[in-house]
Amino acid sequence: MDEMKATTVHIMGREYKIKGFADKNYIIKVAEYVDEKMRELSKNSSLASHDKIAILAALNIADELFQERQKMSETFSSIERKADDLIEILEKNSLAGG
Repeated sequence: MDEMKATTVHIMGREYKIKGFADKNYIIKVAEYVDEKMRELSKNSSLASHDKIAILAALNIADELFQERQKMSETFSSIERKADDLIEILEKNSLAGG
């Protein structure tokens, strides 16, 4: 049975203890990604507030997630159409040959 573990991460120079069931390395990797996104925003804008930077980073990450979900949905739909086409071809061949 998995135990909840605490992992210490650093984001924008601040230390956070994250508790969860996920692997420590995974939590660190996610935190590093968030830190990278926040640092990009703080470097490329005049925003001084950590809160504003965090909200913009969250919006950017959510946008990435939504775009990936859309791509995955389109890919799945394409695969479904191709599978349906193949089934139709196989059924026609089965009827013609048998």
